[in-house]
Amino acid sequence: MKILLVTLLHPLPTNAARGTFVADHAQLLRDMGHDVRIVNPLPRLLKYMEQSRSTLTGVAKAPKYFEHNEFEIHAPRYIAYTDHPYPWLTARSIRNRRRSIEKWLGDWRPERIIAHTLWPVGELARSLSKRWKVPWTGVVHGHDVDVGLTHSTTGKRIKSLMESANSMVFVSERLRTTAESAEVQTKKAYTIPCHSEMDEEWARPMKKWNGRWRRESIDILFPADPRRPEKNHYLALQAGEILERRGWIVGMTTLKQQPRSIVWDRMIVADVTLITSQRESGPLVARESILCGTPVVSTNVGDVATYLPKEFVIDNPTPEALADACEAALEKDWQRSPVTLPQRVSSQVVSQQWSSLLQGLEEEE
Repeated sequence: MKILLVTLLHPLPTNAARGTFVADHAQLLRDMGHDVRIVNPLPRLLKYMEQSRSTLTGVAKAPKYFEHNEFEIHAPRYIAYTDHPYPWLTARSIRNRRRSIEKWLGDWRPERIIAHTLWPVGELARSLSKRWKVPWTGVVHGHDVDVGLTHSTTGKRIKSLMESANSMVFVSERLRTTAESAEVQTKKAYTIPCHSEMDEEWARPMKKWNGRWRRESIDILFPADPRRPEKNHYLALQAGEILERRGWIVGMTTLKQQPRSIVWDRMIVADVTLITSQRESGPLVARESILCGTPVVSTNVGDVATYLPKEFVIDNPTPEALADACEAALEKDWQRSPVTLPQRVSSQVVSQQWSSLLQGLEEEE
């Protein structure tokens, strides 16, 4: 099947950490035997504007065409302003990229369109769907539901995109129920998580920490960019301070725009991965840390409560509670009671779910 994947987030030549979950999905679709092309529209901005958000790093100077994982990527430019005060302008600008996309594709035309995130690339997906008379599917990872639906300027447009798509995919059940509670009436709704895998080079069994209690150096991994406010880096620093008061020598490592191989290396050497986010759709880093053999302590976000032991999922996060959980993770004998990720996040199950979705759209025609 020919699939056009339209996405706001995708790894860039100078920012390999951006949108890795989308690149993973493209690879999964290709492994399933589909012919996949990728369009990654980027906003026009100056270099200094990249500082406003970490996911914008590398956008200003990104080339119009580049390759990633043997995929050719087309990155047309559109006009957008911070916080989208004129959503009609952004929508019109991104819809007008149709001609450049058709020129890039040549005679190739998709049988399905998949839009990762809805605003604003859903506008492009819907426009191309009407132009080529093919169904399109929207995929929500978090922001569109958690922030976008209640946004004063983009909320109505995001709701309209969800309701006009031939099918909607939510990467967690929480996102799906949140959309339903906002009275979004989708034609078809599915809950399909992002899959998690680990290369054999980095895969490790979880093991108990050995050392002098409260007298050793420990490495705590904060698996996010500290500049993103929703990641709540300050709370992680507070928890580290509490641990230092108890006698630990704490080193805290953060992740910014590192390639995944470096991310996994840092997960392997860390003693505990600490997630203090206020909202997450996964988080994928929690699963990857477990696959690398490093225990995870997390606030109760995303789906971590479905596979992490209860004592490592903090409902009312305080520095003291997180510090207690970090010590419990160091003390626990993980070989006797290892953490197993649910089958629903395996590539095999996720592939089957996407296959069923795409076949369902084919039957509708």
